[in-house]
Amino acid sequence: MNGGWEQLKGNLGMIWQLHKTKRRQILIDIDTQRDFLLGSGRASIMNHKQVLANIRRMMAWARHGGIRIISTCEVHRNHNGCSALDYCIDGTAGQKKIRYTILSNRASFAADTNTNLPIDVLLANRQVIFHKRCTDPFDEPRIDRLLSELKADEFILIGTAAEGAVKATALGLLRRGKRVSVVVDAVGSYNKRAAKIAFQTMKAMGARLTETKELAGISHLSGIRICNCASC
Repeated sequence: MNGGWEQLKGNLGMIWQLHKTKRRQILIDIDTQRDFLLGSGRASIMNHKQVLANIRRMMAWARHGGIRIISTCEVHRNHNGCSALDYCIDGTAGQKKIRYTILSNRASFAADTNTNLPIDVLLANRQVIFHKRCTDPFDEPRIDRLLSELKADEFILIGTAAEGAVKATALGLLRRGKRVSVVVDAVGSYNKRAAKIAFQTMKAMGARLTETKELAGISHLSGIRICNCASC
């Protein structure tokens, strides 16, 4: 009985601490990894040049405004070199996040079946990074718990891909009664038509579609300085 009460107190403490972190906005940085966002990546999106520049701008905006960032990263096991998935393999360069999407004050959590989180995780850290073995972050218990319990006025989504993880994240948040904005020009995709349908679906379910310049203004960067492909 006492053990159950202690666990309940711990759960309530978690919710209370998350409520203390209530801010106007939370930036959700979805799978901004080298395999997705670089021309040399194993699963590179079609519009990576534009998206990289706008993701960089949005991250700078979040840093400057003291906005908390929740990041997700796909990670897949190597299976001794016999994996059916050849992107975002654990330990490879392609699985790593783009360097300007990483803050120095951060906490990182592996992909597993646990739901435990420090009660002050968003008070002590500017960025929380979650690894996941799937497209939908709500399939990971720890991410599901944080995003379901966290109270904020607005969740702002950037990353990859519109027809995949971004759509799944937006719809999962909307189903939980959250206010969601999707920065369409800071979201990558593989297929223009599929991305358009995905954005329409998100909007129909209640998401607000916006652009980088509405939140962060116009960037004066001459280049993204991260990708060496011909188009960049």
